[in-house]
Amino acid sequence: MPYISPALNVMSAAARKAGRGLIRDFGELENLQVSLKGPADFVSTADERTERILIEELSRARPGYGFLGEEGGAREGPDKTHRFIVDPIDGTTNFLHGIPIFAISIALEREGQLVSAVVYNPVVDEMYLAEKGHGAYLNNKRLRVAARKSLAESLFATGAPFMGRPGHARFLAEIKAVMGRSSGIRRCGAASLDLAGVASGRFDGFWERGLNQWDMAAGILLVREAGGIVTDLEGGPRALDAGQVLAANESLHPQLLKLLTEAGDEG
Repeated sequence: MPYISPALNVMSAAARKAGRGLIRDFGELENLQVSLKGPADFVSTADERTERILIEELSRARPGYGFLGEEGGAREGPDKTHRFIVDPIDGTTNFLHGIPIFAISIALEREGQLVSAVVYNPVVDEMYLAEKGHGAYLNNKRLRVAARKSLAESLFATGAPFMGRPGHARFLAEIKAVMGRSSGIRRCGAASLDLAGVASGRFDGFWERGLNQWDMAAGILLVREAGGIVTDLEGGPRALDAGQVLAANESLHPQLLKLLTEAGDEG
C-alpha cells in the first residue's frame, strides 16, 4: 500500500470529486461533436469549473496555501512555504475531440520542492500518486521505471509544438533522429500522462519543450519517485522553470539527451 500523507489524501480526494464532473462532461461531448457550434465553449467551461472545484476543495483543507493554475494563474496565500500547482484538464485538445487521454494534475510544493503529486485520468479511473521519499503508485501498485538499456528496444513519448509556436524544424530533426534509433515514438497529447507513462514503465522516456509548470510538476515527481531521471533538455535541474523536460531511466537518459542534442545541432 502507498504511503499517503494528509496532504496527498486531500489532493486525491479533490481530484476524484472534480473527476466526476469531467466524466459527465466527456459523456456529453459525443452529442456536441456533430453540432455546428462545436464543443469548444463547452470544454472551456468544463476546464474553468474543474479548476474552481479543485481550488475550493484544496483551500478548504489547506486554507493558507498558494496556487498556480492554468486558468487562474498565480495566487499567493498567507503560507508562503506551500503552493499547489494545478492543471484541471491536461490534454484539453484530446478532451475536446472525445479522446479519453487527459488528466487532472495536482502537485504540492513545499519551500520550492515538489513533495506530493496526483495525476488522475477519470475516464479510465487511473490514479497516479507520489510522495517525496515514499515512491510512486498507480491504483495502489508500486511503480518503477522500465529497465531497458538500449535505445533500439525503447519506446519514447514526446509532444509537438502547437500551431504558431516556434521550434518545428528542431522537433522534426529530433523525431527523425529518435525514430532512426528506437522502436517507436508516441505523441499522446498530455504531458502529465506521458510522464506517468515513464514512471509506470509504459514509456521508456519522454521529452518536450514549451510546457508550463502545471503541465509537468506532478509528473516530474512521479518519475523521480519511480526511480527515473528528470532534467531539462540541457541535462540540468531547471525543467520546471525552463518549460522543457527530459525523463527516462538512468541508462537511457544520457543516451536520449545526446541524441536530441546532436539532432538540435544539425537541425
